[in-house]
Amino acid sequence: MRGLAYFCIVSAAMYALAGMAFGIVMAASHDHTLMTVHAHLNLLGWVSMAIYGLYYHAVPAAADTRLAKIHVGVATLGLWIMIPGIAMAVLGMTEGPAIAGSLLTILGMLLFTARVATAQRAFA
Repeated sequence: MRGLAYFCIVSAAMYALAGMAFGIVMAASHDHTLMTVHAHLNLLGWVSMAIYGLYYHAVPAAADTRLAKIHVGVATLGLWIMIPGIAMAVLGMTEGPAIAGSLLTILGMLLFTARVATAQRAFA
């Protein structure tokens, strides 16, 4: 495994560790106020990023494109903005970062969908 696939899998593993640690902290403190942050970190960070990595490993020609690199960059940025943004929204501070991160995250999924759809035609 190399390149973009490797980046996605390593990132996914780091997000999984962070999500698990966050879950343990919530359980130990008996404070589950930020459980939506934990859930989004696990789903978007661990699961989605792992799926991206596995796809780019299975279809290496798709990973070697500008669209794939943009996809992973947008998805990563969206996650980095959304996770603290959800925490800020839940704590009553502001919803702006959660909204911006959500929009970037859905754009990332749209780019991944485009990459998958066009790779099927171009590399099959």
